[in-house]
Amino acid sequence: MSLSSGILRGITGAYLLQSGWSLKDLPEEAAKGLQDFAATGVPQMKKLSPAQFRQFVAYSQLGIGGALLAPVVPKKLAALGLAGFSAGLLSIYFRNQDMTQADGIRPSEAGLSLSKDVWLAAIAGALLVDKS
Repeated sequence: MSLSSGILRGITGAYLLQSGWSLKDLPEEAAKGLQDFAATGVPQMKKLSPAQFRQFVAYSQLGIGGALLAPVVPKKLAALGLAGFSAGLLSIYFRNQDMTQADGIRPSEAGLSLSKDVWLAAIAGALLVDKS
């Protein structure tokens, strides 16, 4: 594993592990609010109960974070998981008109915190094209 891949995998994996760990015990009312927001970009999330949604998101983050941190998991496989996760986050950003300015790309003030998740997609892309 190259140093650059190790850094990208390590930092991102640790971030996702921490985020997933904090979501696994999210109160049901908070999970419902997060689910409603997620459904603005991924309507299928409405089909889950708030408890199922919380588990899905928490364990997805824990799994992807763990895959990124585990050197035995092939880089491209971990990157594909990260790419899928970041695509879901960015679909919420781009499908919610309140998140972007009139051009549909630049973040509004409300969308600033979600637009930063583009870095996850960039890291996934970097890991996928890295030849080392």
